[in-house]
Amino acid sequence: MEIKTLIQTAIDALPNSYVPYSRFHVAAALLCKDGTVYTGNNIENASYTPTVCAERCAFFKAVGDGKREFEAIVICGGLHGVITDYCPPCGVCRQVMREFCAPDDFKIYLAKSPEDYREFTLEQILPMGFGPENLEVN
Repeated sequence: MEIKTLIQTAIDALPNSYVPYSRFHVAAALLCKDGTVYTGNNIENASYTPTVCAERCAFFKAVGDGKREFEAIVICGGLHGVITDYCPPCGVCRQVMREFCAPDDFKIYLAKSPEDYREFTLEQILPMGFGPENLEVN
C-alpha cells in the first residue's frame, strides 16, 4: 500500500475520535503484513485512566481479529481535529508496538498530510525497548 493512501486513511478517521474532555483528536492507520488496514481512534473517559489511544485501539482491533504481523502505522492528530504538527505516540503505545513488531523493521509515520510526514523505525522512537525475547528462557 502506498504511504500516501495509508496517511489519508488515518486522516479520514480523525473525526471518529471520542474526545469530550481534551478535544485532541488522534487517529491511526495500522498496516498488517497481509495488506489489511485497521484504523483506531483515541477514546476518552471521564475517569481518565480507562482512556485508550488511537494506536492501541488499532492494534487491539487487529490482534482481536487474529493478526500478529505488522508493517507500518500512521499517526495523526490535533486539537479540535485540526492537524498542525506531528503527533508522536505515547510511551504506552510504543511499548504495545514493541510487543508485536520488530524494532528495526516496523515503520512509524507521523503525518500532517499525505505530502508532509516523517518516517521512523520503532527502534528510533523506543531505543533499548523491552520485548518478548527478554522473557525467553534459555
